[in-house]
Amino acid sequence: MSLPVEAPGSVSRDPIGVVIEISGSASQIRLDATALARLVDNDDASLAMGGQVGSLIKVKVGSNWLMANVRTLKADGEGNGIIGFIDFLGEGDEERLTGKIYNFRRGVTRYPVPGSGVYPVTSQDMRQMYAAEDRPHIEIGTVYPTRDIRGALFIDALLGKHFALLGSTGTGKSTSAALILHRICEMAPQGHIVMIDPHGEYSAAFKTNGALFDVSNLAMPYWLMNFEEHCEVFISGNREERQLDVDILAKCLLAAKAKSRAAEGIAKLTVDSPIPYLLSDLTSNIQAEMGRLDKAGDSAPYMRLKTKIDEIKSDPRYSFMFSGMLVADTMAGFLGRVFRLPGDGKPISIIDVSGVPSDITSVVVAVLARLVFDYAIWSRNEPQRPILLVCEEAHRYVPAENGGAVSSVGKILGRIAKEGRKYGVSLGLITQRPSDLAEGVLSQCGTIIAMRLNNERDQAYVRSAMPEGARGFLDTIPALRNRECIVCGEGVTIPIRVAFDALEEVKRPASTDPLFSKLWTESGGEDEMLGRVIKRWRSQGR
Repeated sequence: MSLPVEAPGSVSRDPIGVVIEISGSASQIRLDATALARLVDNDDASLAMGGQVGSLIKVKVGSNWLMANVRTLKADGEGNGIIGFIDFLGEGDEERLTGKIYNFRRGVTRYPVPGSGVYPVTSQDMRQMYAAEDRPHIEIGTVYPTRDIRGALFIDALLGKHFALLGSTGTGKSTSAALILHRICEMAPQGHIVMIDPHGEYSAAFKTNGALFDVSNLAMPYWLMNFEEHCEVFISGNREERQLDVDILAKCLLAAKAKSRAAEGIAKLTVDSPIPYLLSDLTSNIQAEMGRLDKAGDSAPYMRLKTKIDEIKSDPRYSFMFSGMLVADTMAGFLGRVFRLPGDGKPISIIDVSGVPSDITSVVVAVLARLVFDYAIWSRNEPQRPILLVCEEAHRYVPAENGGAVSSVGKILGRIAKEGRKYGVSLGLITQRPSDLAEGVLSQCGTIIAMRLNNERDQAYVRSAMPEGARGFLDTIPALRNRECIVCGEGVTIPIRVAFDALEEVKRPASTDPLFSKLWTESGGEDEMLGRVIKRWRSQGR
């Protein structure tokens, strides 16, 4: 294969192939195996990778250099030629004296013609491509395959258009999430971040710079629920007569709220208004309505409602939300604590919902998410305080619709994904099963941080949500090492592969896998341990 003739120079200035076909963003090149072999032992890690799958190449067009990612390679059957499929990423200007690339930008304004030379990209080229410039950013790791070029996320674009962190179990997803959030907290110590932690992992990571909440200190008043959330808690099942229960609850709840002092001066009180009321007033109203019935046989829905409310009031597991101590008007104090208003140097709230009874976990998350969104809406004429809401195990709360009714938490998180950025609410989704997410939610995330995904269905789902130019990077997702990721979208200049920085032990979440080989060699004290466990188990204490 004959390569374009160039003035002799270093391997970085010698062509390694030619363009043979141009078709929009994806094109074909023919590489010379002998030229590639000369790069392998180069000290420059980027040059040593030149022409390989996942590496970058560049093509000269006028005074510009086009950058492209090598997606696939195959032998062309004609001697030592290799056919490669590439995706164009962006372009930069050439400095005439040094030949260096500068002013790199996404997109292509002018395509090369077949026969144009293909060249390897140097670490210096990559340094210009991934330069964070003067935009506010956080550094999360090292760009592959270099040893010193830092991978940066542009914070305004990352948070302004939502982001998703995806990865199979065991890939280091929790530690990587903690790293990103720590970097954001260090950059913005007066920020406002709320994280939903379903497994109690992240309290250990943010004990020095975060506010930690669980069932022992959350004290979330039940009257902050809207009517739909009240129905999910107090009305069970999908019986045909469920609508009758809903109508009874609406009438009695509105009457209970109208009796509250906080409702005074409110002209249009609704069942959704966050007004303090007494649960005893609600049950009294239900009892009174039942007493007005003509037939005793019609009292079943009233009894169901009253019994359910009384059960929740008396169950100690629900005391963090339905305690009689939570009837005071503490809305301002609750929002200030949870939303970090002010931050006081601890800009993140970790809401540990692992101790919340499973039947109301989704309602608790729905209330927290809705409060974030409603606060943003009703504070539009005030000084802006954008809030980042991070959901771990996001597929539990916004699952794919399978013909069933969408829960209140699914509705509010879906609405935040679609409309949140207009009101200053950013959404961060963390999940190991992106294919189980509701359709459309992932596509609303402007930045996708994809770690290794072992499931082919998950890979296909993520691929469909990625921009066209990142497809070549996506093909490497199954081969990523632990704590490596592909980042594409608004938060980066062009798609990049990054090895995450190591995180200090004190800042890591409590998500380490148990070492069976070590732990199964230990014994002693089992009788006392069983006694303590059973005591906590029976008392539902943690």
